[in-house]
Amino acid sequence: MLALVAAIGYGVSDFVGGVASRRVAALRVVIVSYPLSLLIVLVIAPFAGGTLTSSSLVWGAVAGVAGGVAVWWFYLALASGPMSVVSPLTAVLVAGIPVLIGLAFGERPGPVAYIGIVVALVAVVLVSRESPDETAGEVAGGRVLRFTRTVALLTVGSGIAFALSFVSLHQIGDEGGMWALAVSRAAATAVVWLVALAAGHFVPPHGEPLKLAVYVSFLDVLANAAMMYAFQGGLLSLVSVIGSLYPAATVLLAMVMLGERVSRMQQAGMLLALAAVGMIAVAS
Repeated sequence: MLALVAAIGYGVSDFVGGVASRRVAALRVVIVSYPLSLLIVLVIAPFAGGTLTSSSLVWGAVAGVAGGVAVWWFYLALASGPMSVVSPLTAVLVAGIPVLIGLAFGERPGPVAYIGIVVALVAVVLVSRESPDETAGEVAGGRVLRFTRTVALLTVGSGIAFALSFVSLHQIGDEGGMWALAVSRAAATAVVWLVALAAGHFVPPHGEPLKLAVYVSFLDVLANAAMMYAFQGGLLSLVSVIGSLYPAATVLLAMVMLGERVSRMQQAGMLLALAAVGMIAVAS
């Protein structure tokens, strides 16, 4: 399933980007990975066929802008608020909003798929929660991280923006090939460059973080291309919820590669994610 490939791609990308962001500011990573992903898509696009239409141009641009804004707001929320609240709330919005939109526009998955959607939403929340720790998500640099009104607005805004990016990818027709994705990555690059310039973080990383940023760019292309093609052949309500299971891959890699502690809730969430994928796959 292409949506599952996309979820794995997003999850691995988040893991690699997260490792890089522990060494340099996150914006310094994406100002390199986004334009590199654009170059990769431009190399692939002529071989993938298709012609850029006005519709795919618009939806590709919306997807890119929404994705860029979502990343910006999400990082701001994580910088000021507890990750144990910000991450799962964002994740459930990313998973839930496209489902509601799909149902509102007449999509009617079968009974098993409905159960799979509910299980997936629960899985996303559980997997996205931080492992219990005396200080994780509560204190950073000697200051208490609180879920203030500003953090709440940033969290909800990033979740809505991520969801809009998914919906926009779904709206891209199959006649555009990879050209629509090129537009998306160009728009996302413009957003993060402007934000990085305004924040004073427009300084490319060096050494290991730069190498990791290159890896992120390839994973970004893989995940977004797989998601775009999955949307072309499937329902928004089903494809989006599978794509939203990406935190499971991130948590699994953190556990295996970094030895991070995974809570029982996160373990249960990963099992539920597998069950949800199976139910939705059977119903599709």
